[in-house]
Amino acid sequence: MGLLKRDCIQLTLSAAKIMIEAAEAKAREIGVDMDIAIVDSGANLLCFHRMDGAKITSIDVAINKAFTAAATRLPTSEYSQVAGPGGKAFGIHVSNQGRFMIFGGGLPIVVEGQTIGGIGCSSGSVEQDTEVAQAGIDALMSALAKERV
Repeated sequence: MGLLKRDCIQLTLSAAKIMIEAAEAKAREIGVDMDIAIVDSGANLLCFHRMDGAKITSIDVAINKAFTAAATRLPTSEYSQVAGPGGKAFGIHVSNQGRFMIFGGGLPIVVEGQTIGGIGCSSGSVEQDTEVAQAGIDALMSALAKERV
């Protein structure tokens, strides 16, 4: 086992822009203006997009959903049951200076088994936020598949 990991895949701004465009297109399709955030593998904000009618209160929520998904390497929806009152992880939502999101709309970005970032969407229902985030990931995977051909 080496001391350094040499095969790290990094999320680029170009890739984030592909995701933002696809997520926005899905948001328009379902009729909900969204706040869309993408973070890198260190959970640092890489790209943010606020559609004209997106909720101002959802800006931080979208960014924090992306943060949580990247940092935990899990969809934020995974925490909805365990982090509620009486759950095994109750109280986790106040960790990380209150940035930890425990409801859907944040997804890790996983390429070749590596979590390279996270996408978070907010302004709709949990289901809509998740659908828009998934559209961004799907677009990235499609672009990567075309690039490899």
